[in-house]
Amino acid sequence: MAQVDKCKLPQAFWRAVEQIGVPPAALLRQARLPATLHLGGQSYLTTAQYFVLLRALADLSGDPALGVRMVREADTAVHPPSSLAAFYARDYRDGLTRLARFKQLCTPEQLQVVEAGGECSISANWPFAVEPEPAISVDVTFATLVELGRRATGKTIAPRRVEFTRTGPVSATHAEYFGCPIRAGASRDVLVLDAEDLDRPFPGHNPEMLEMLTPALTAALGELEAQSSIAEQVKVVLKRSLASGQPGLNDVARQLGMSDRTLQRRITEEGSTFRDLLAEARRDLGRRLLTDPATDIAEVACLLGYQDTTSFYRAFREWEGMPPNRWREMHLPRRAVGVGLH
Repeated sequence: MAQVDKCKLPQAFWRAVEQIGVPPAALLRQARLPATLHLGGQSYLTTAQYFVLLRALADLSGDPALGVRMVREADTAVHPPSSLAAFYARDYRDGLTRLARFKQLCTPEQLQVVEAGGECSISANWPFAVEPEPAISVDVTFATLVELGRRATGKTIAPRRVEFTRTGPVSATHAEYFGCPIRAGASRDVLVLDAEDLDRPFPGHNPEMLEMLTPALTAALGELEAQSSIAEQVKVVLKRSLASGQPGLNDVARQLGMSDRTLQRRITEEGSTFRDLLAEARRDLGRRLLTDPATDIAEVACLLGYQDTTSFYRAFREWEGMPPNRWREMHLPRRAVGVGLH
């Protein structure tokens, strides 16, 4: 499905923030986001802004298990229709499928569900992210998936194991909530369920409600897809793949689920070329990476798929009319530049 970098924050989010004792105004000030973002109806953030907001929330609360606690204490009734539909599903497997499909109406997060060897492994991918997902966000996702199974089946479902990329000891709240082995310092964040649990029926299965909700949610997904041009979709894939080398048109076409010829035709119809989109993706990602003083320029070049810094310097001069180190000096606060140089 096409992606749009838009994270929806419903009023229920701000009510949950207040319930844990964090004033929304203080949270927005900490995250350096607009002070009135919590007022009125739904608000929208980019992935980068959403990650900043969640990190600020974790910092202000001082609770390493805040994400788990927020999900556990949330009332099912406040869930948006995109999540609520999962509770009306036939069984846990059907519920997870619906949640993974319609969750993208709220955030660009893509849930990857793989069943093999009696296990169901679930991980998340944020296509617009240029930095690691915050631990609190991972906790919210994994707790949401577990809570769906527990509330909808009425059983105390425990995962087989949970793997976190974060380091350090796992909190007692995590251990108590998940009730399974938890490994820190893993190569990726993954929730592993027992495949047999996926067949557990949902007593609240409601075909009538699904008949009402599914067409509306499917139509909303179609509208969201229409907002994203093929050029934007290609650049999302390129940014995600650059660090592994320079992806070709066939690599991108495969990830977008279309033939090379179809992708080439659609790019041409939008008045662009694959080479231009690759340059734009590198330029956009390069500028984002350079705003982080902790990332040195050689590393930026590597993450953009360049084999040496000389090639990166040459390309960056063509984009911005100056070398990357000069651009960084102009776009970072004076103190931040100093930190990056020492």
